[in-house]
Amino acid sequence: MQALPPRDLLLVFEAEAGAEGPAVLRLRLSADPDTSRLHLQQGRQPRAKRPTGPFFRRVEEELVGARLAALTQVRGDRLALLEFRDTPGGGPRSLMAELTGRHGNLVLLERGDKVLDLLVPPPAKQLHPRLGIGEVWAPPPGQRAAAERLPGVRDAFPEPESPPPAVERGHASLAPLSWFVEIALGGEARDREQGAARKKLRKRVERKLSRARSLRDGLDRKLAATGRAERVKQDGELLAANLQRIPRGAKEVELEDWYSEGSPPRRIELDPRRSPAENAERFFERYKKLERSRAELPAELALAAGRVQALEALLERARAEDTDPEEVDREGVAAGLLDPPQEGDPRKRKPPAPRLPYRSFETAGGREARVGRSARDNDALTFRHASGNDLWLHTADTPGSHVVLRLGKGGAKRGEVEPESEDLLDAAHLAVHFSPLRGAGKARVHVARCKEVHKPRGAKPGLVTLSGGRNLEVRVQPERLERLLRPRGRSRPSADPDID
Repeated sequence: MQALPPRDLLLVFEAEAGAEGPAVLRLRLSADPDTSRLHLQQGRQPRAKRPTGPFFRRVEEELVGARLAALTQVRGDRLALLEFRDTPGGGPRSLMAELTGRHGNLVLLERGDKVLDLLVPPPAKQLHPRLGIGEVWAPPPGQRAAAERLPGVRDAFPEPESPPPAVERGHASLAPLSWFVEIALGGEARDREQGAARKKLRKRVERKLSRARSLRDGLDRKLAATGRAERVKQDGELLAANLQRIPRGAKEVELEDWYSEGSPPRRIELDPRRSPAENAERFFERYKKLERSRAELPAELALAAGRVQALEALLERARAEDTDPEEVDREGVAAGLLDPPQEGDPRKRKPPAPRLPYRSFETAGGREARVGRSARDNDALTFRHASGNDLWLHTADTPGSHVVLRLGKGGAKRGEVEPESEDLLDAAHLAVHFSPLRGAGKARVHVARCKEVHKPRGAKPGLVTLSGGRNLEVRVQPERLERLLRPRGRSRPSADPDID
């Protein structure tokens, strides 16, 4: 296996002993948004320079050394299922290639088509993601009709100038279609990747060039300011010679300028927080600083100007369409013009957490109240994510989210634990809020132990029956709801889960 981040995977298969045909086949799977594809790789593929992420490592752990049992198209769509046996873990594993363009993905499956890992996790803010760790794989929307005619190879891809390597070796039957795909889409992907790399390089050089120009212009202004050094010294001498005439706390003073013809009056600004003598000393210190700058700035300015010139040349090369961005990048880093590119290491990223069918809220007494996200999630919450002695709440005679008030892991051993009345009221408020009765002033809520809730055979998602429990009349308190719905660290309520 060869990982080709960010979206490609190369699977290397060795033929069994005595089998006809090539000894090694390389199958390319690409979930690239613009050039998603599956084909035999016949050209040479250099090693990826990027670090691999957790998905590629998981695939390597689960599939390296396994035997490919079947490769099939799923539902007549752009979905390819690779089924493996004799895996390192012993159980069957599958790799689903969703070659659906912008939403393409690679999904690793275990027995029962449950998702073990996926290359592109769903957005964190997506309320009901199609794919989730531990969930059963579901096909993407927009299924292609099985009978839809695909364009012919000669119509879709131009004839390459050279025959595939398999043809050169005399294996004309070895997937010529794959060669056309590799030449067309593979070349397009490489060109697009090169274009993106050039764009990224240009931006990096432009940022450095902008800073270098700012530095050069600033040094230019400082060097020009050193021309006033003699005048600053003269102002200091005027102040030192007229200390008795300068009132303490004055913001300015007007003195005869002995250094100008005719001794005209000269207005000199002062620091009112300093004494007259300290103001005079300040002018002498400024004079010395300007003199030092006059001696040092020309060399610094020459270096800054040279850096600007070198970056301008580098930018010119980065803008050329035939340039190799990696080579230009390396040269810029070696010359000290660019910093080494900083990219987040995907190996340090945590794999996506399994999706939970509920959202959690904290009651006044610190207990957890779980609210189902959807009708199907209500069933999962009530029957797989709750203990028998936990309290189950639901609005009476109306649909809505199931709410489970957790009473602690030891509740079953200690018998039926009764929650504090405030905790129970909090959970009842959540049941009312996540139902069509939201906004009502009062409502009736069913309260039962989870072990008293049953799922009738064949009932639709979310529909249950009760063998016990009681009704609770709730008068809705807006301030209680506001406290419950305010997420920690935030000031506004979170998004509401769906109701059945």
